Amino acid sequence: MAVIVKYVVVRDGVEKMTFTTKKEADAYDKMLDIAENLNGFIGASGVELSDETLESLSMYLAEHRDQVAAILKGASPRPKAAEPEAEAPPKPTRKTAAPKTPRTPKKKA
Repeated sequence: MAVIVKYVVVRDGVEKMTFTTKKEADAYDKMLDIAENLNGFIGASGVELSDETLESLSMYLAEHRDQVAAILKGASPRPKAAEPEAEAPPKPTRKTAAPKTPRTPKKKA
């Protein structure tokens, strides 16, 4: 018989997700905290959204919090990791001079 350790994230008495590492469980729990805070923040804005849309939007923003944080700081949004990035033009190569060979003096005739 094998012993398996599982980390379960529980919210309001409901199992949300099970993980094999504490690090993954903590990260997911933190994401749920962020989504919950965003839900309250956006809900208080006066923008009319259905509860389902508000929850989906909050989860999306929480899942992509690094990109959202960068955008809020004024950076351009990064492309998704799943999408191939546009190929950057090749960088110009630096030409190096050929090694100098010593010149032999010309003989006068």
